[in-house]
Formats: sequence, structure tokens, C-alpha cells
Amino acid sequence: MTTINLTAFAKLTLSLRIVGLRDDGYHLIDAEMVTLDLVDNLVVTHGPEFRVETVRIEDLTGGVGLTVPGGSDDLVVKALQLVDRKAEIVVRKSIPAGAGLGGGSADAAAVLRWAGFTDVLAASALGADVAFCLVGGRARVGGIGEIVQSLPFEERIFTLLMPPVGCPTPAVYRNWDELGGPSGDHGNDLEPAAVDLVPELARWRDVLGNATGQRPRLAGSGSTWFVEGAYPGEGRRVVRTVPLAVMA
Repeated sequence: MTTINLTAFAKLTLSLRIVGLRDDGYHLIDAEMVTLDLVDNLVVTHGPEFRVETVRIEDLTGGVGLTVPGGSDDLVVKALQLVDRKAEIVVRKSIPAGAGLGGGSADAAAVLRWAGFTDVLAASALGADVAFCLVGGRARVGGIGEIVQSLPFEERIFTLLMPPVGCPTPAVYRNWDELGGPSGDHGNDLEPAAVDLVPELARWRDVLGNATGQRPRLAGSGSTWFVEGAYPGEGRRVVRTVPLAVMA
């Protein structure tokens, strides 16, 4: 049996507009996403006779975000099933769940890259962000996440504040519908719905805004707030964008 280490890169949604609704209830988006140097590490044990398909989570986030239990619904398990592989995987998570940074999608995409899987459309069936996380770099993302148009890389620095709360993406989208589909004033249409659903988010937005002098933006469906530039400090994480070459 062989043990290998995989790196799963977080994504940051710089802008997100909801531009339509499919008949099946999925929302159509127009978004810009970039890959960050915030990573999970996956330790994969596999071999020709290794038939156990398990995922174990080691949470290194310090309790930030939602709990990730693993199990049959985990995106890593689903990625293994998609590529018809059996392995034991330990996921050492530094990307919080429910933080809008694509942690689960990044982990699944790392498994797909390991298996040499490149079908973006099939990847998107696992989760809306898996397709972008598989492609990586910088891209304009459309449809329900399955349309990924690569854009020229831009070296940028961001400061993240990841509150000790999580935002379940389906609940945020449902709340956006119930609120009548509001537009976000700061580039993210999901921001009003997320703050309405989790009012505590507003306090953390103001904490980052007061510390940086900028108006923070919400990452995806939340709960992470971010500003451009480096503002190190307690509870904040300075990150950089990652080019495709680093992910190979």
C-alpha cells in the first residue's frame, strides 16, 4: 500500500450575481472566483487490494465554521465513487466548513486531480464549486457552477476574517428566495440573505471594517468576510492568489 499527500486549495468568490433560476430550483450565477493559498491536506492510503472507502476529518480550524462529520454524504467520498477508487483518506482541514471558501469542494477536487479526472461537468454534479476548484486559478463561473471560463492570473492579496459561525449554503439560497431575490450592494447578491439568516455576521463585518478602514465583502454564501490587501492581526488571515502552475 502507498500513502500520498494531496493539497486542496480554497477558493474565494470575488463577486456573485444571481441571474436566473432553473426549473429544478437551482440558481444560475455569474461569478468571479480565484484560488487561494489557504489549504487542506489529504493523506491518502491506497493499494491494489485496499478496499476500504473511508474519510476521517481532523479539524485544524480551531472550531471555526460548521462541523464536518465525514461519512457517505461527504464530498470526498462522492469524489472517490465518481472516479471508482477505494482508499482511506484523512482530511486535515484548515479551510472551515460553511465559510464560503469551498472547503469540501476543494477536498473533492483534490481527489479528482489525483485520479486524473478532468470532466468539469461531471465534477459539478458533486457540488456547485467543485468544477472551479478542479480548474483553479482565476475564472468567470456561470450556470450553476459548471461553466468555468479561465481568466488571466492576477497576483492579489486578501485578508480574511473567518467568524466562529457557519452559513449552510442551501439555507442561504432559500432565504434569498424568501426575501424576494435582493441584490447585494457590494458585489454579492447572497450577502443580504446571509446576514438576515445569521445576524451575527454583521458584527464580524464591522470588526474587520473597523480594523482595516475598508468595507468588507462576504465570500460566497458566507460566513467569511474579506478585504483586499494585507491587514494581519488577531483573528485575521492574510492569503494570496494561486496560479494554475502551483496546483499541478
